[in-house]
Amino acid sequence: MTSRILVTGAAGVMGARLVARLRRAGHEVRALVLPGDPRTVEIAPLGCQIHEGDVSDAATLRGLCEGVDTVYHLAALIISHDPSRFELVNRRGTANLVEQAVSSAVRHFIYVSSASVTYPRRTPYAESKLAAERIVQAAAPGLAHTIVRPTLVYEAGGGQELMMFLDYLRRFPVVPFIGSGQSRKRPVWSEDVVDGLVRLFGNEKAWGKTYNFSGAESISMRELAVLLLEHLDRPRRFVPLPVPVCHAIAFAMKQFMARPPLTSSAIAGIVNDADLDPSEAMADLGYQPLGVRQGFQRCFPLRNEQSDAQQAGSVLRAG
Repeated sequence: MTSRILVTGAAGVMGARLVARLRRAGHEVRALVLPGDPRTVEIAPLGCQIHEGDVSDAATLRGLCEGVDTVYHLAALIISHDPSRFELVNRRGTANLVEQAVSSAVRHFIYVSSASVTYPRRTPYAESKLAAERIVQAAAPGLAHTIVRPTLVYEAGGGQELMMFLDYLRRFPVVPFIGSGQSRKRPVWSEDVVDGLVRLFGNEKAWGKTYNFSGAESISMRELAVLLLEHLDRPRRFVPLPVPVCHAIAFAMKQFMARPPLTSSAIAGIVNDADLDPSEAMADLGYQPLGVRQGFQRCFPLRNEQSDAQQAGSVLRAG
């Protein structure tokens, strides 16, 4: 079934991959990108219709959803030292888009939220995403919706939050680790998230549901740190710091620095569990995510494996 689909955040890594998958399936795609976004050149050759606009500016969204059957709302702000920006982009921006979707009689609205909405003490980012979820839910029954909550996303190019964590680990010969490192995560490969999103299209079983788009393997934060360094740097020793001490340091930095390297939001991301069960998505959608160790082998091959692959390539070329 061919349809016209809107993808917001289309110039982002995950958005671009989603646009490519939908175009290969023969769908017409309208791609919302920020005005002047240099990454737009990467999706223009895909044959999608480019619409420049900003979800936080309702005036730029007028007519965006006309003729659209399904909306994939990926556009979001993940990192900011100004908490008001989360409210503007994530909550108000979603409200603006939902208003356009309802007025244009969009059939299905798919919202990409975050595992952080499940934290017992939410960050400003998580609060904005939870508020956006409620806006999407409140549009029913006139607007069928599905909400997905990805966990920590990684990919061959890194993944924004994962790379920030790696940069922190690389900064010290002996790493002052935030907390005990026992919080549980389910990192998810970006390709698995995109595959899950594609599987939502036209699937009425998914209407009104919230799915966890998480990886197949639960891992502690400390185990994840060891695995990251094994694949992308070198082993280091960890020295655990009590969480209250970390919060005190973050508070002190905030008083004197415009962009402190340690924040309460960063601490929350490390000490809170995000061990979300993907079994309902697996049953309903055929979602089949990789475990993080298998995924890392694909995205960040170990040096000896890279050498083996290069040697094998040389043998084949020589043959």
